[in-house]
Amino acid sequence: MKLVVVVPEARLDAAAGLSVPSSTRLLGDRLATAVGREAAVEVEVVELRDLAVEIAHNLTNGFPGRRLAAAIDSVTSADGLIVVTPVFSASYSGLFKSFFDVIEKDALAGLPVLIAATGGTTRHSLVLEHALRPLFAHLRAVVVPTGVYAASEDWGAPGLDGRIERAAGELAGLMAGRPGRERAEPEVVPFAEQLAALSSPSGA
Repeated sequence: MKLVVVVPEARLDAAAGLSVPSSTRLLGDRLATAVGREAAVEVEVVELRDLAVEIAHNLTNGFPGRRLAAAIDSVTSADGLIVVTPVFSASYSGLFKSFFDVIEKDALAGLPVLIAATGGTTRHSLVLEHALRPLFAHLRAVVVPTGVYAASEDWGAPGLDGRIERAAGELAGLMAGRPGRERAEPEVVPFAEQLAALSSPSGA
């Protein structure tokens, strides 16, 4: 099964010249690893910072660039999705929202999604419920019951590990229940046959 992780931030350069993950990317990686313990998944990470220019162009001209089109295809063809955003002005980041604005509304219908966010304080933990969950409900995705918020003080605390494992188990369960996200095409009955059925004695 294909699991896609969407994070606004890529990797940040440390003062010593080493590359270290941001807290948002680190949370996405930990969630993906936890899902991998529950199910056999192939993980792909979509880093939105690398797509910022193409996202802006798409919002103005309606056409995705090559890299953005590939990222959208990865997300919409996934069996499961993990989305992680840093809190910005008590909500998701603008880049995060803009990416999902350029995806066709019904393209995520029925897709299992795990929502997560990072912030400097626990006061912003409700961003999961008042911003992220409504966004993906609007997109008709299936959002797992447990969202994961990580404040600065949560890193290394046992409570975060428990939330990660619980949310990952819920996502893995939904993904296993929808292999390939295949949808049966509805049977189309010609209008004349429908009228005939209504006028027949059995259809009365």
